[in-house]
Amino acid sequence: MRHREEGQADESVALRVEVAGRTLGHVRRRLRVVPHGLDAVLAGSPGDLPPAGPDGWLLRSLPAARLAAVAASMAGWLVAVRQAYPRHYIAMEGQGFDDWWQGFSSKTRSTLSRKARRLAEQFEEGFSVRSYRTADEIAEFMTVAGALSGRTYQARLMQAGLPTGEADVAEAVAAAAADKVRAFLLLAGGRAIAYLYLPVERGMLVYAHLGYDPDFADLSPGTVLHVEAMRALYEEGGFRAFDFTEGDGAHKAQFGRASVACVDVLLLRPTVRNRAALAVMHGVDALAAWGKGALDRMGMRARAKALIRR
Repeated sequence: MRHREEGQADESVALRVEVAGRTLGHVRRRLRVVPHGLDAVLAGSPGDLPPAGPDGWLLRSLPAARLAAVAASMAGWLVAVRQAYPRHYIAMEGQGFDDWWQGFSSKTRSTLSRKARRLAEQFEEGFSVRSYRTADEIAEFMTVAGALSGRTYQARLMQAGLPTGEADVAEAVAAAAADKVRAFLLLAGGRAIAYLYLPVERGMLVYAHLGYDPDFADLSPGTVLHVEAMRALYEEGGFRAFDFTEGDGAHKAQFGRASVACVDVLLLRPTVRNRAALAVMHGVDALAAWGKGALDRMGMRARAKALIRR
């Protein structure tokens, strides 16, 4: 969920070639990955580029207002926007849950409350939300949420489920020991049906992983969990912001309270190999855009999206 491309700085980066969220393949390049945190995005000052990787750079969440200047400074390089999106966030300082809740329209508040009631009514004992913070708690969370993650559409179609390898769990537990993680499970019918995992960076909550049991998708467990998690996070206090990170989406747009226009940008050395890779990615993107337009004209896009996620 969090990153559309995988990789570390100056390593082999798997650039996804995908249609409607379904990965068709990858184009690998050795790139220096340069992420931009929310502070840099809000300041509009991405800073100087570090040395390039063998094939160039991947700039994540570059403020769109800076794109022209960056492109102008890279004469002779291949510059390609991988995706453009509003980076949604919630400024939490000096705010409470009621302030955030009132940011929804009255109709949306009614809909969200109705979803919670409907979910509770489906189970004899309703539902509960459990929070996780300490190292021991996060170790338990990773076991329970990890088992659930494998069943989610995020894991099946996008390879974006909760990482559950031994090193991933150790990293999460270490972060919890430093008080740099908040996590939540939605429990109903004797089992976990949704999870939310939030690293804490520089006092900001990072929207890293949200998933839910597909058997209960029509009950909106992920949405219900996120509302209850926001309630708990505001009660705890001390957070500067909630960062929805790279990429757009209906959930981010609905739950966020502000946004900054951003782009993910490839800066590639002008080799034949890199030109060919861009041609493939641009061709698939154009085909996907044509398909979306055709589905929109037929009024079938929502139905097609639902079928793909099954």
